Amino acid sequence: MIPIQGTQGRKTLVEEGTSFKGSLSSTCPVEVKGRVEGDVTAPALSVSASGSVHGKVKVGEMQSHGELSGEFDADVVQLQGSVKDRTIIRAKSLEVKLSPAEGKMQVVFGECQLEVGSEAARDAAARSNEKVPKGPTVPPDGAKVSDVAKAASVRPPTDANGA
Repeated sequence: MIPIQGTQGRKTLVEEGTSFKGSLSSTCPVEVKGRVEGDVTAPALSVSASGSVHGKVKVGEMQSHGELSGEFDADVVQLQGSVKDRTIIRAKSLEVKLSPAEGKMQVVFGECQLEVGSEAARDAAARSNEKVPKGPTVPPDGAKVSDVAKAASVRPPTDANGA
């Protein structure tokens, strides 16, 4: 995660083995190695492989190697963990990384909503009643991608017999 200016190395930590339920607001980046259920507001959120965040999140940037579910609103999102069904992710920039220990990986789409692009462009399109094409699209100016997608658990591919 890119350090946030002005925090001088400080961070809010939810350590492995810790479960937090409620509303968490911090002026420092938040690092989750345990479990958080509820609202999170911070300049940045980092979820480790052992961590999970379930709830409504508003951050400047988010990096996750763990489990996410709920509603996430961030400028920059980097995903490497799992995203549960019925999760909404809004981001200006979205990066999904697949890095299997061996062999290939596949992304299996479940129910979630992804909105990538500038908020102003999405709002302008909504005001003009612009029709959003079905399926993944990237407009020429890259300003708007709004698609109800089915996304995001990752597992090894199966063969024709389902094995």
